[in-house]
Amino acid sequence: MEQAKIRNVAIIAHVDHGKTTLVDQLFKHSGMFRDNQQVSERLMDSMDLERERGITITAKNGSYQYKDFWINIIDTPGHADFGGQVERVLRMADGALLLVDAQEGPMPQTYFVLKKALQNHLPVIVVINKIDKPAARCDWVVDQVFDLFVKLNAPDNILDFAVVYASAKGGYSMLSLEDDIETHRNMDSVSEMIVAHIPAPKGASDQPLQMQVGTIEYSPYLGRLGIGKVVNGTMSINQPIVVARRDGSIKPVRISKIFRFQSSEKVAVDTVGVGEIVAIAGMEDVTVGVTFTDPLDPRPLPLITIDPPTISMNFIPNDSPFAGREGKFVTSRHIEERLQREALADVALRYESLSDAVGFKVSGRGELHLSILIEKMRREGYEFQVTRPQVIMKEDENGQLLEPYERLSVDVDELYQGAVIEKLGKLKGQMEEMTTANGMVRLVFVIPTRGLLGYRSQFMTDTKGMGIMNYVFHEYGPYAGDIVNRVNGVLVVKEPCTAVAYALFNLQERGRLFINPGVALYQGQIIGEHCRSVDLVVNPAKGKKLTNMRASGSDEAVILTPPVLMSLEDCIAYINDDELVEVTPESIRLRKKGGVKLKA
Repeated sequence: MEQAKIRNVAIIAHVDHGKTTLVDQLFKHSGMFRDNQQVSERLMDSMDLERERGITITAKNGSYQYKDFWINIIDTPGHADFGGQVERVLRMADGALLLVDAQEGPMPQTYFVLKKALQNHLPVIVVINKIDKPAARCDWVVDQVFDLFVKLNAPDNILDFAVVYASAKGGYSMLSLEDDIETHRNMDSVSEMIVAHIPAPKGASDQPLQMQVGTIEYSPYLGRLGIGKVVNGTMSINQPIVVARRDGSIKPVRISKIFRFQSSEKVAVDTVGVGEIVAIAGMEDVTVGVTFTDPLDPRPLPLITIDPPTISMNFIPNDSPFAGREGKFVTSRHIEERLQREALADVALRYESLSDAVGFKVSGRGELHLSILIEKMRREGYEFQVTRPQVIMKEDENGQLLEPYERLSVDVDELYQGAVIEKLGKLKGQMEEMTTANGMVRLVFVIPTRGLLGYRSQFMTDTKGMGIMNYVFHEYGPYAGDIVNRVNGVLVVKEPCTAVAYALFNLQERGRLFINPGVALYQGQIIGEHCRSVDLVVNPAKGKKLTNMRASGSDEAVILTPPVLMSLEDCIAYINDDELVEVTPESIRLRKKGGVKLKA
């Protein structure tokens, strides 16, 4: 493939600003699919979790042909919890498409992903997406994006960015808002800008081979595939090469298969050259960051630096009375093997054995980062328990305790701003910005990460489900003091039983319930939230006393309020330090830690 005709582009944006939908349209309008071919929506989101949640979790590679150019697309996650993916795949790109919502404008993750692109000195094309929204304000958004570039100290050549206006959902793009939509019912404007403003990849084919692995994929037939860009030299099947590992050691390997990307599929090829993004098989223990290079003149590329984890949780084997009933993989050895596999593919994840108990301390970027891992494991048949998330503290050179802070952006109706400001103030949040437009308020806070643990459900309650909150890691700052996240106690089961409707009916006035009747329970399991600040031991199997006297109309109907059914993220955010979330393929339960003395 001719080097000058290759374009490698990363698509970066805040979560839900339309990256994956835009990629769908670029592929469809490239003519790579037959007219009668069924193409699924969000083609690049291949994981079940990605399709269910509507977010991109792992970076994906694809490509399409435009005229005589070959455009490689890297679809990146928008959520900062998966920033480790963004940081390393930008090494493959020679430019970036920055998508910004035509109504919302730049958001916290826009700031995060753009900062990473500028650190890699990538030229940026700004795509104002969703211009068909009724409340779209394109000129304002362009001004906000320019201000963001200035804030991030972008050099003059990148400040003069090109702008494309598009509706990925509607399938059209144009260079000016004055253009006629009907004559632009395609993605040619985006492709034209990529060809014109993104440079061809640099490098020389006569230099020693250099290819750094940016992402890992797994094939059931070929094992682990390393994906990266050929920076220098050429690569062929069965070519003897060496791998420069992260620890500095060199290992000889032989390439067994090379794949080029065509739309979202992989096509086997014999030889690839400079600038091509490829997947290669042949090394079983390939990890992110290693460099495939020439055995006679090895030249490792600089290691990928990753922002440190800010949140940790303990993953421990399940020791509840129901342990082993629902899971396939239940031992600490099973858990360790799975964490080891995940850490090879996700360089932002760390794990280590606990010194004082059986289990592992797992550290990541945020609650979402770790909860996605937990959800993947339970779907694969793993059964285990997790503790409350803890922020990772540091000490500076003077011995002062430092903790991570987040930059939080909140969009709420004016009616609810008072409640939000009050709650965030109690959680040690410091408001930095406040803007009002069309009855909506945008508030920007800097707040300790600890303050946001478990806050989302409270936020949704305060804003009647209409608020939007997003946050991104800001910096490590001085310890902010004690923060109280949950003030209510819980309802704890007294003894093993099956929940009875009559008993739950009588417990309703004591607090909110988390279960339905007929559920099997064990001692120490949490079935609801107490209306007071102390824990309450209850008997959810206590039935109605029977007598031999019965009068017409004396039995009242039992009317139960629907229970609060919490998701995995809700449960993780809810628990206190003396509580656990029990995770199995079929159930998610809350419980008190073992050894708690329960008093009736």
